[in-house]
Amino acid sequence: MWQKAMVLVSDVYHLTKTFPREEIYGLTAQTRRAAASVPANIAEGQGRRLGREFHQFLGNARGSLMELDTHLELALRVGYINVEQHTAIRAKLDEVGRVES
Repeated sequence: MWQKAMVLVSDVYHLTKTFPREEIYGLTAQTRRAAASVPANIAEGQGRRLGREFHQFLGNARGSLMELDTHLELALRVGYINVEQHTAIRAKLDEVGRVES
């Protein structure tokens, strides 16, 4: 699951390169931070090696996925990404979310 989350982060970084310059400290940074938080939480949870703590970190990763989903929806609505880009990245987001369950 960590590997799929890392692919998602890389894709988000590439996608947000096209966002307007004035968003560098706004939506671009927020979107990247949410995406990077997903594999980071998975890795931290795995490092704890306790089932209960691992599930807590997976919950944090899921929250970051939902935040990322919201940022991507906003990017679509304001025209920073198109429908095809949104569909492609959402498919990867959904795949990471399914693996976590």
